[in-house]
Amino acid sequence: MDKIIIKDLEIFAYHGVMDAEKKNGQTFYVTTELFMDLREAGLADDLNNTINYAEICEDIRLVMTEDKYNLIEAVAENIAGTILLKYDKIKMIHVTISKPHAPIPMTFDTVCVDIVRKKHIAYLGIGSNLGDKEAYLDYAVDQLGKDDYVTVNKVSSYIVTEPYGDVEQDDFLNGCLEIETLYSPEELLALIHDIESGAGRKRLIHWGPRTLDIDILLYDREIIMEEDLKVPHIEMAKRAFVLEPLCEIAPYAYHPGYTRTVLELLELLKQV
Repeated sequence: MDKIIIKDLEIFAYHGVMDAEKKNGQTFYVTTELFMDLREAGLADDLNNTINYAEICEDIRLVMTEDKYNLIEAVAENIAGTILLKYDKIKMIHVTISKPHAPIPMTFDTVCVDIVRKKHIAYLGIGSNLGDKEAYLDYAVDQLGKDDYVTVNKVSSYIVTEPYGDVEQDDFLNGCLEIETLYSPEELLALIHDIESGAGRKRLIHWGPRTLDIDILLYDREIIMEEDLKVPHIEMAKRAFVLEPLCEIAPYAYHPGYTRTVLELLELLKQV
């Protein structure tokens, strides 16, 4: 991917664990690599198709000077989050903060924190079979959209489906979403659990009735196999109620485990 580099932006600020650092301040140097598509800007020679470097520098200055942080790790996170949230064109950022006057009683060049953060595409499945089912699904979409670190790009139609598993219960209303997020998979899962709890979700019976169920189906092209989080969702390729609404909004989304698109998985399932 193309990138714009702003190297060693010099800023005097007041960050550090020691009281003297917050009182006296010191000079920091910030380098950012901004990953985005620059072809349109290059062909059109138009500032509207890229970003204004001066604005980016001012954003960094404000993060560096408006608050005092103990750790430059925290400063780097806030710079990355601020820029990724503000500029749609920037898809990934590499931030390096150098602290050449760190209070270390030895000879050294500089101390740096170096992070890379990006916008991730995730697909979520939502379902409900208690109470006002449509209202619960709308609640999930609304709550996700209200979070600063989540943008809801697409929402499928809602479909009525029979319950999955052996528990006798009412039919489900199901749908899928495409979101763009700055959250890691684990952070996204925590947000989802909070939203489910806000809808009165109680995890009493496996595959049992619920007011709201939100599953992470796909997250970029990552494969995650942790005790509390498995991505891609291990059952999605077997479930028409997942693949049908997902195919509506993202037929060519890629399942890295099966190495097939959602459309291909749905066609295979229909043949069973």
